[in-house]
Amino acid sequence: MASNVHRCGRRAILGAPAGLIFSSGARAAERIGFDDLYGAWSVTGLRFSDKVQRLAGQDVTMRGFMAPPLSAEAIFFVLTREPLSICPFCSSDAEWPPDIVVVYLRRRALPLDPSMRIEVTGRLEAGSWTDPETGFVSQLRLRNASFARG
Repeated sequence: MASNVHRCGRRAILGAPAGLIFSSGARAAERIGFDDLYGAWSVTGLRFSDKVQRLAGQDVTMRGFMAPPLSAEAIFFVLTREPLSICPFCSSDAEWPPDIVVVYLRRRALPLDPSMRIEVTGRLEAGSWTDPETGFVSQLRLRNASFARG
C-alpha cells in the first residue's frame, strides 16, 4: 500500500507544472517600460509613477538600448528608450533624453552595439542620487543588474 501512495505522489509530481515544483519562492521580476516611469509633470518637475513607487526596492525588467559607456569595461551604463550613437558624456552639445535609467551591474561587462536592444533585470531605485566615484546624478537606477540581448 505504501508503494501505491508513493507512485501516486510521484505521478502527481511528474504531472504538475514545472514552475510549481521547482519554484524557489522568489517572485519573477515585473516588467516596466519607459512609459511607466513618470506619472505627471508638476511645478517641481516630473513625478515618479505609482508603478515606480510601488516597485522601488524590487527586481524589475526593462528593455532598451545601452548608451555608449564611459569606458570599455564599465560597471555601469545608461539604458535609453532609443539607441544613441554618441557618448552623451563626451559632448556638451549632446541632448540627453529625459527617459533614461542608470544600470549598475553585478560585475563588469563589455559594452554591446548601441543599436542592439537589450533586456536588463535589477533592483529598482528611485530618487535623486549622486554616484560618489563619478559624480553622475541619477533619478532612476537598476542595481545589482544583469543584461542580455533581447
